[in-house]
Amino acid sequence: MLCIAKEPGLSLREIGDRVGVTERAAHRIVAELEESGYLTRARNGRRNRYTIAPDLPVPDSIARERQIGDLLDVLADQAPAKRKPGP
Repeated sequence: MLCIAKEPGLSLREIGDRVGVTERAAHRIVAELEESGYLTRARNGRRNRYTIAPDLPVPDSIARERQIGDLLDVLADQAPAKRKPGP
């Protein structure tokens, strides 16, 4: 979800590569998130563009008082910066 939040126009193959799973696994995960209402998909030319529903509760009984947007904000702040290739 964090990957989609940062780059909502990524393909499923790109999502899988960035997260470290197969394209098929990325497809299953994204489909489950969409079925649960945590994200929506809109066609943008030949690609999909995903939108996250930040106001939904985190799907965990302990953290249910928190919203998805809160979790993504925390994770985005802690995500390691991408390194630029050296010379």
